[in-house]
Amino acid sequence: MERKYDLEARLIKFAADIISFTDSMINAKAGNHMSNQLLRSGTSPALNYGEAQSG
Repeated sequence: MERKYDLEARLIKFAADIISFTDSMINAKAGNHMSNQLLRSGTSPALNYGEAQSG
């Protein structure tokens, strides 16, 4: 059965969207803190999924 959506491709697109979004956040102390946390948590699923698929 062919999947309609490839999870790896979706996670990579999500990470790219997170990067674009955090680049547009306010450059202030609170904005930097929140964007850094969002960047870390939003990009890790793609990396974790790739690691899990490799064995």
